[in-house]
Amino acid sequence: MLKHAIAPARFFSQVPNEIIRHPRLSAEAVRLLTWQLSLPDDVNQPLSETAKRAGIRKTAFGRAKAELIAEGYVHEWRRQGPAGRWKTTQLVSNVPLSAEEAAEVRDRGSRPTVEGPTAEEPAVGEPEGRSVGRHPENTEENTSNPPSQPSTVPPPLVERAGLIVASVSHRDRRLRLTGRDVIQLAPLAGEWLLRGATVQEIREALTDGLPDRVHSPAALIHNRLTRKMPDLPPFATSTPAAQPLRSCDGGCDRVFRPLGDETRCRDCRQEAAEGRRSVTRGGDGTAVRPIRPASVPASAF
Repeated sequence: MLKHAIAPARFFSQVPNEIIRHPRLSAEAVRLLTWQLSLPDDVNQPLSETAKRAGIRKTAFGRAKAELIAEGYVHEWRRQGPAGRWKTTQLVSNVPLSAEEAAEVRDRGSRPTVEGPTAEEPAVGEPEGRSVGRHPENTEENTSNPPSQPSTVPPPLVERAGLIVASVSHRDRRLRLTGRDVIQLAPLAGEWLLRGATVQEIREALTDGLPDRVHSPAALIHNRLTRKMPDLPPFATSTPAAQPLRSCDGGCDRVFRPLGDETRCRDCRQEAAEGRRSVTRGGDGTAVRPIRPASVPASAF
């Protein structure tokens, strides 16, 4: 892989690699966030307007905004003004902020602060506290998709579980998922089927008691599938070892694998039980199977 890059002389933004390679942010969420961070400080553009300018459609914008809120990059508050009109305040950050940290930035009324040297000489005045925020966690070796964990669920159960999760997603708009979300959640739902859960039990576990607003449907479903996972069935999962092959004692010279302590193959046991098998002894004492006459059609007589 060859790369060629030239440092821009103007009109550029510094975006952390943690955002570009974030494992839980979709491409639309990254585009929405980086577009907002690239705007000048004096531009007051709401996220919905940014989505329009960035070519992000309404449904994708809703998912992208929910992902950014869930990861702490976006916070918003609705307040009623003195005249009775409602006003929404949005905060966008290039690092994840907790609710308390975001409220501190909002109440302080400060613009995003960039840490590091910004002037050749130190500014006059008392030193200020460190800017609030933190680097995102669990983002090492980020890729566009989080690495999939090995699953012990048989593929047919995983496929069936994916259909169940997708059906729940289509029935309730609060649980809308992408195709990638369904693929990632299917093995976890398949583990429910492997433990004996029914389709109705899975649907009830995912839909009962939902909040009015779900910020991250994939995270909520993952949490419920993990937290409410049914216990393993009480029976043992180990299978008995297979018996070695042995020769049939019924005189058919077959080799078979017994299930227990049987000494004859299935056919010999069946013939002996039905009384259709007769064995005579020859002069040397060996077993002799009588030859049955071939059937002759009636027209021959």
